[in-house]
Amino acid sequence: MPWLEIHINTSRSDAGRFEYALIKADALSVTLQDNADQPIFEPALGETPLWQETRVVGLFNAEVDTAAIEEKLKLTNQGAYSQHNPFKWHIVEDKDWEREWMQHYHPIQCGDNFWVCPSWQEPPNPEAVNLLLDPGLAFGTGTHPTTFLCLEWLSQQTLNDAQVIDYGCGSGILGIGALLLGAQSVLGVDIDPQALLATQDNAQRNQLDAHRFPVVFPDKCSEEPVDLVLANILAGPLVELASTLSPRVKAGGKLCLSGILATQADAVIKAYADTFQFDPIARKEEWVRLTATKLA
Repeated sequence: MPWLEIHINTSRSDAGRFEYALIKADALSVTLQDNADQPIFEPALGETPLWQETRVVGLFNAEVDTAAIEEKLKLTNQGAYSQHNPFKWHIVEDKDWEREWMQHYHPIQCGDNFWVCPSWQEPPNPEAVNLLLDPGLAFGTGTHPTTFLCLEWLSQQTLNDAQVIDYGCGSGILGIGALLLGAQSVLGVDIDPQALLATQDNAQRNQLDAHRFPVVFPDKCSEEPVDLVLANILAGPLVELASTLSPRVKAGGKLCLSGILATQADAVIKAYADTFQFDPIARKEEWVRLTATKLA
């Protein structure tokens, strides 16, 4: 059946009041969106940033009394409502939204002979190393610059029999890539149970034995140093995790970090500089990849 969305154009200071009012009006979901093409990148720890011009969107089933909803919003937000545009309702077509994005996801070439391919499509080059992926609800499709930068780097490495940790494994894309490119085993680590499930599903989809790619929560991560640690997370957590990740790389082993804005690269490098020698920074759009070798 169709759904109805109410769109409320408001300000950063008033968005929270409209969000609360929609929740009290039994909205099925409430979303805050940028209403002026204002980019917001990684927030500081504990910060929840909003756009100066914010659109608050509430989702309701099609039978809802729209007039009653509007009246509730006006009563609880009289000052905010008088300053902004009227409420606007939109019909939302009923779709399988989890799968809607699939029609826009196409194979991605990450190296001379290395592709990431949607699992529901035929690889464009069957003779290449093809990573078959269905990310489900986990992060990691290869389309984001941070993931692409890591896959591109992996395609250039000699990974024969390497032992790897994929810290923040998401869909498992980096760990699976490492295995397909020659690694012996990968330990996937994530705080999200959905990510661990997606990683296991994608490993099986690529016909990889489960024992080659076990997955664990961070508190179960092995302390045994490995040849390569991959971590495509965010700059803040990467800085905080320096004392956790650094000991897990063997002397002479490699570290690959991403999820970092160009303006944050120096801070991340500084957190690891005592024990790693960094390569030149690789950049794609506003994002960077940092790779390094552990000092003896």
